[in-house]
Amino acid sequence: MKTYKKALLLLSFGMTLNSCLDLDPQDQLADGNLWGSASDFEYFANNFYGWTRDFSTAVYDAPHSDTRSDLMTSNTINEYSHGNNSIPTSDGNYTSNYAHIRRCNLLLKNAASYSGAESISRYVAEAKFFRAYCYFDLVQLYGNVIWTAEPLDINSPELRTTRNDRGEIIDYIIKDLQEAAPELPETIGTEDAGKISRWGAYAFLSRVALYEGTWQKFRNNETRGKPLLAIAADAAKKVIDSKQYELFKPAALGEMAYKYLFTLENVQSNPANLTKSDNKEYIFSRRHDETIAPIGKNITHNCLKNVQYISRKFVNLYLCSDGLPIDKSDLSRYAKMNTEFQNRDNRMKNSLLANGTVYWANKDAECRIDWKGLEGEDAQHAMTCDVRSGSGYQNQKWCAERKVKDEQEGYDYPIIRYAEVLLNYAEAIYERDGKISDSDLNLSLNLVRKRINTEMPELSNDFVEDNNLDMREEIRRERTVELYNEGFRIDDLKRWNEAITEMPKDILGIKWEGTEFETAWHNASSMARNEEGCLIMESGRAWGSKNDLYPLPADQIQLNPNLGQNPGW
Repeated sequence: MKTYKKALLLLSFGMTLNSCLDLDPQDQLADGNLWGSASDFEYFANNFYGWTRDFSTAVYDAPHSDTRSDLMTSNTINEYSHGNNSIPTSDGNYTSNYAHIRRCNLLLKNAASYSGAESISRYVAEAKFFRAYCYFDLVQLYGNVIWTAEPLDINSPELRTTRNDRGEIIDYIIKDLQEAAPELPETIGTEDAGKISRWGAYAFLSRVALYEGTWQKFRNNETRGKPLLAIAADAAKKVIDSKQYELFKPAALGEMAYKYLFTLENVQSNPANLTKSDNKEYIFSRRHDETIAPIGKNITHNCLKNVQYISRKFVNLYLCSDGLPIDKSDLSRYAKMNTEFQNRDNRMKNSLLANGTVYWANKDAECRIDWKGLEGEDAQHAMTCDVRSGSGYQNQKWCAERKVKDEQEGYDYPIIRYAEVLLNYAEAIYERDGKISDSDLNLSLNLVRKRINTEMPELSNDFVEDNNLDMREEIRRERTVELYNEGFRIDDLKRWNEAITEMPKDILGIKWEGTEFETAWHNASSMARNEEGCLIMESGRAWGSKNDLYPLPADQIQLNPNLGQNPGW
């Protein structure tokens, strides 16, 4: 009977009903029928893990993807990044989050009357974590939203109420995370790989508090922002002090460690034959496996080479090897098709392909075989990058080198990784205090900066002053470069209140005029260029303050006119 009930419950997860909070009456079958033992709570909580971000929502087009930012464009204009999206009839981002919140609340309601509280404390904590996770997504997308701690049914009067202020929602999120963290395990065993830990909850808390702290600060509410930034710094420091995680930088991969971090599998996927067990950087991840749970998206060919038109603005964020921005360094050169990559932050060649770079992919005739590079059989499959297409900047982050069928790649998606926590800490300290000590920089940001740039100068207060730099700008630079193509940039621009300035700018490609490209890529002569001779990949972009939030879908406002609409929509 229990097996039947569980199967019926799973079936109910795939069904929806048109209502303000997208409630599913089938969920009522869980009331009184499922909650007889701790294993029932565990089973119910296990379903929460299918709600997290994945490649489909972070790398492909989705609200948090870099495809909707200023870092890239494509051969098709994205209506969201272009600033011409309209009010949708319906929006699965809204309804799905509320359906998930209902299920968290359902577990919490039944836990309150369960006699063996200690045996289900972990599952209660997971429900609180995922309720916070879903509400944070709602706040990022829509701002003010309805808060509910009850598993409401379709007749509940709460479905017709006004929205809570985003500040109230953030406070509830913080409370959920602070209550959940101590009840979650400190370490995650092999049998629970992919589940949330205590430190994952604190890491996520640092993300939430940093986001809202800066959102408020840069909208003239520093009184609200400063305490949130303190929470962010404290939560990040807890993760750092736990000493559970470290940046992935094995000596065997040298200055290419960053590239292979993102394609680790449990078959040979890198020259050193390292596997997922060698990765202590992912704090919380969406687990994949070629056989059991492949990515299911054509990730390599979606990201490789010229599919994504990488912007010149992003490429220019990479420092020169002397630690200086390209406009302040004597090491930067543009004359040749590959000199832009020379004497730069090594993350640039880990994520992008310079002209003439040898690379591999996942097809029979273009994959690595013996992992000896050009010294072995790999040489016969090696390809040479020709950048005379797209924006002239070619991507390789998220791209496999081994032979594997399209959509069958098995590397994990990092929902939270340690590098983000270190950068959260540095930014939270700086924005809270208006300054940051060298010791705090060395504890956090400089570890990320020097992971594969061992010779690059550390960021310090003296370095900033001596070179007339701006500390805030350098902290943001490190974040953008490190977290590129992982689903952070557009949210960062919004919280910094910079989207209104940065998003309307043209997306530029390589500098064509006066460089080797002018003769080697003659077909680009018909492409639009700016006054500096750079290719214009997308123009006419627009952004107003209204675009910092998505409009609420029309069907939800029709069901509940008290919701109102976001400003400007």
